[in-house]
Amino acid sequence: MRGGVGAIIVLMGMPGAGKGTQARLLAERFGWPQISTGDILREIAGTETELGRIVRETQKAGQLVSDEILAEILRERTARADCQGGYILDGYPRTAAQAAFLDELARAQGKRVLVIHIAVSRESLVRRLAGRRSCPQCGEIYNLWLKPPREDERCDRCRVPLVRRADDVPEAIEKRYDVYREKTAPLLEYYRQRGAFFEVDGERSIEEIFEQIAAIVRAEIGAGDPH
Repeated sequence: MRGGVGAIIVLMGMPGAGKGTQARLLAERFGWPQISTGDILREIAGTETELGRIVRETQKAGQLVSDEILAEILRERTARADCQGGYILDGYPRTAAQAAFLDELARAQGKRVLVIHIAVSRESLVRRLAGRRSCPQCGEIYNLWLKPPREDERCDRCRVPLVRRADDVPEAIEKRYDVYREKTAPLLEYYRQRGAFFEVDGERSIEEIFEQIAAIVRAEIGAGDPH
């Protein structure tokens, strides 16, 4: 790391922009853990607890889980040893309050926040979300048009039937767009004004997008690249 400062890589973009895929590729390239608040919340939603019930109902309604719950989840996860050198956030922050918490957390951890926005048109996003599937066992993400499984609707690794997320149905997609425009899109301007903000063209291939993001990370953070 440049100057010995750890990195917090924040990937931003509309639902379906490819944040999860790019976060996984970055984790593989640079050896940092990928932290998806969405994945963590889906795990919690699958539990028969009071918190699980709250998260389930919130997600089904297309709303965002409270900032307080997410803050505690993130604080606990990033305090682990594998996050010492840096980590990649997928799906966080999404509100001004979350951005303020992340700034506070970064200062406390002695890390630098680098924000990368994956820009994709609304039309492309609707198509991507309609074709998105995931493996219920390993969590691998597929897209029936962009990254299809070798066998129809089955995971290449686990060989089990793929599933469609509950929030990828048309009604939930529209609600997620509304929530994004209202609460998350303004964060782009917040980070633009603070510097360390970059935008990449998310309409290109997964490989081209990744190489541009990796180049930004190397230039800005000074991270070593084993490849």
